[in-house]
Amino acid sequence: MSRNGQPGIAPTSTHTHASGEIIARHRHDHHQLIHVSTGVLAVQTDAGAWVASSGRAVWTPAGTWHEHRVHGRTSVHTVGFPADDAPLPTGSPTVVAVDGLLRELLVACTGPGLPDPEARRMRAVLTDRLRRAHVQPLTLPIARDPRLAQVCRLVAEDLTRPRTAAALARRAGVGERTLARLFRTEFGTTYPQWRTTTRVFHAMIHLAEGATVTETARRCGWATTSAFIDTFARTMGQTPGAYRAAAGCADRRPTAAPPRAP
Repeated sequence: MSRNGQPGIAPTSTHTHASGEIIARHRHDHHQLIHVSTGVLAVQTDAGAWVASSGRAVWTPAGTWHEHRVHGRTSVHTVGFPADDAPLPTGSPTVVAVDGLLRELLVACTGPGLPDPEARRMRAVLTDRLRRAHVQPLTLPIARDPRLAQVCRLVAEDLTRPRTAAALARRAGVGERTLARLFRTEFGTTYPQWRTTTRVFHAMIHLAEGATVTETARRCGWATTSAFIDTFARTMGQTPGAYRAAAGCADRRPTAAPPRAP
């Protein structure tokens, strides 16, 4: 279902996708906020990847080339904003924390048949809330240096296997100090910090596909389930069990493997 934008209102829509669907690379002339009320949607650009879920919306600035991959049966809500009137930063995609009120506004704003005057009033409240929303930093960046890209692929291909920076540097044909510099220069982080982000990113997808908390901990390389729960909760602000339930996965089993890291 979709609702074309009226004069002064950028396009807004709500639609449902099956697990595994891919929405091909595209861009918009308007800014877009992407939220899912169930399931998970991975958003990827040339610069990195972000995850939209019931507690996180992805802001995609106008003109940004991006594609989507669906994990779990997913209900997607998109709200457009004029290119000259942005409530959030326009430099690059951003993840926004979605609280209860913001979630209800996003769902209501994307419903079909909403009268234009009501839509304008509701969007005004939504815009005010977005200007005060907490921006979350979790992003999976894409490496540009081929040596760093090789290291990232090696790690993401098997998160269950612990790999030291020294071993990865040897595989990439560089010194350990050079590899550390590449992580700092391109990602602004250390190798252990990047690996944690990568594991949490993939854990979100596994959970959305229906994997249990214990299964997800094992697949993403945590030594114990309790260590996974602690790291996930500190990063995401909620336990993996709560995240899984919010994604609508309480009674589903995994149907597909998550994508390889970009």
